[in-house]
Parts: sequence; structure tokens; C-alpha cells
Amino acid sequence: MKKITTLGVDLAKSVFQLHVVDLTGKVLLRREVRRAQLMKTIAQLEPCRIGIEACGSAHYWARRFGEHGHQVKIMSPQFVKPYRKSDKNDRNDAEAICEAVTRPSMRFVAVKSVEQQDMLTLHRVREGLMKERVALINRIRGSLSEYGIVIAKNASNLRRELPGILEDAGNGLTVVARQIFNELYDDLSVREERIAQVERSIRTLGSHHEVVRRLETVPGIGFLSATALFGTVGDAKQYKNGRQLVVCHKEVCRQTLIPKCWRFFRL
Repeated sequence: MKKITTLGVDLAKSVFQLHVVDLTGKVLLRREVRRAQLMKTIAQLEPCRIGIEACGSAHYWARRFGEHGHQVKIMSPQFVKPYRKSDKNDRNDAEAICEAVTRPSMRFVAVKSVEQQDMLTLHRVREGLMKERVALINRIRGSLSEYGIVIAKNASNLRRELPGILEDAGNGLTVVARQIFNELYDDLSVREERIAQVERSIRTLGSHHEVVRRLETVPGIGFLSATALFGTVGDAKQYKNGRQLVVCHKEVCRQTLIPKCWRFFRL
């Protein structure tokens, strides 16, 4: 059998499509593999270049494939699409991935470490809790307004004024309403304590990484921004400059700050 040089893997939940070629581009293998057999199949291959598309499980599989000596490259699906020659299906997708990963001009996504994914998971949990907190505050303010009680925007105003409102017997609130708002206030306190716990976990995890400590020295960058950047970007040496970093990670980057941060990643 000719030497395998490149493998394209179309990732999935249960059934994975493999497309294998040699140095000349000749197809050596097209095969469907079930999840339970995937790593066994990969382990049997000689070390080669493996291409996969960026998705929820891409970094996990990249780390697993890399354990067997393979050079794993992750690509954005939008960059793979032009190489698909026919209708979209698993077989054609795997072939397109195998072709795209060999292109000299292809841009790749750096494989995230487990520590980076831990950090991002904490940030996603915090983001969800913050949304719940805002929704709860708005629910309390909106419901109070129906009783003729107005609290100015800002969570601190609500925390400061609501206890007094609940104790004021002359503001027209019924016994039932007071009980409801007491329970909502307790819910808000629980969420805020949970947010504080998550932030402590983020700070503890981030304190072990030198790049996070360097980022925190940038004016305008606190520990939340620094840890979010670390979790998202990882090794910034893959980017030519700060502007390219901004383009690739708009969701966590501010254009006025990232050009300053970029050099702190690369130290």
C-alpha cells in the first residue's frame, strides 16, 4: 500500500467519514467509521497530516489525533467550502477537507488546550448567569412599576432600594406581592453569588498562566478580558499582527486594545 500523507476527516457525533490520499493526491481510502472505532483506526495509521473542520468537538479530536503523532490542522468551514466538488454530503465534505488542508495559502485554527477550554467554559457559564441576572432585574423593575413603584436602571439601585420597598407598609404592595418580590430578590442574590464564584474560579485558573498576567498589565484590560483572550486566542504567534487577530476573534476583541495586547502574547 502506498504511503498515506493526508487524511481528511468529516467530524460527526456517531459516524465519521475518512478520505485518505498519498503524496500524488491519489485516493487510497474512502471509509465510514463509527465513533467507537475512530481512534483505533487513527492509531493504526502512520503519522500523517490530518485536516478537520472547526466545530464544537474539533479541538478535542485534534488533541486525540495528535497523541498518535499526527499533524492535525483545523480549518474554518467557510475556507473548505470552495473545495467541495459536488453536493454537500459526508463523503464530499471529507474529500474537500483533504484537499483544502494541502493548500499552501490555507489559514488554520490553533488547537486549544484543555486549560483554554476550561477557561472558555467558565466564561460561557458566567455569560449565561449575567443574562439571567439582567433578565431577573428587568422582571423585578417591570413588575414593581405596575404597582406604581419605580427604580432607576442599574443593579446597585435595585439592591439598595428593594429591601426598603419591601419593608415600607405604606407603598401599596399586597402581602402576596411582597412575598413574590422577596423570592425574586433571593433569586437575584443567589445568581450574584454564583457569578462571584465563577469569577473567583476564572481568576484562580488564570493566575497560573504567564500570558494572562502580562495581558493584565495592558491599560484597559482586566482579569476577565485577559482570561477570555487567553482562552480564545491561545498561541498568538499564528497571527502576523494585532489587526489580523482582531479580524479572527471579533467576539472578544476590541480593535483599540488588541494591537497593544498582541505583543504580550508573543513574548
